[in-house]
Amino acid sequence: MRPTIDEYFMEIATVVAKRSTCLRNQVGAVIVRDKRILSTGYNGAPRNLEHCLDIGCIRQQNNIASGTRHELCRAVHAEQNAIIQAALHGVSIENATVYCTHQPCILCAKMLINSRVEKVVFGTVYPDKEALAFFDKAGVKLEQLTFPVNRGNNV
Repeated sequence: MRPTIDEYFMEIATVVAKRSTCLRNQVGAVIVRDKRILSTGYNGAPRNLEHCLDIGCIRQQNNIASGTRHELCRAVHAEQNAIIQAALHGVSIENATVYCTHQPCILCAKMLINSRVEKVVFGTVYPDKEALAFFDKAGVKLEQLTFPVNRGNNV
């Protein structure tokens, strides 16, 4: 069966996530407008810095709960990297839809809101209810898409 547009771009986000260098969550993000990919991003260390895959995860080593103490994370989040890539290449993401393998955290929610993103489609729930409240108050549409969708192996 042919995937829906949301399923199609969410599947691309899962492929993007495979580039992640995070030891805890491999996250991918795809920013789309008018059925065209504007930018992609995955979570990993800032440019020219060592990755957690190579040196370990400080959050894991200190048993820091998921969804808390974002400032201690070495990685730039997938959504942040997608926004940065769009900015570096002079691409506006206003009125776009963001497809994320995981629900954005509060930091990413604020960045997406200020980027004037219209909609966020995410897969896995993240323990950050405040981010959901921010999206709601800002009028950003939110949709959870259970993924991966098993459509069988009909070839």
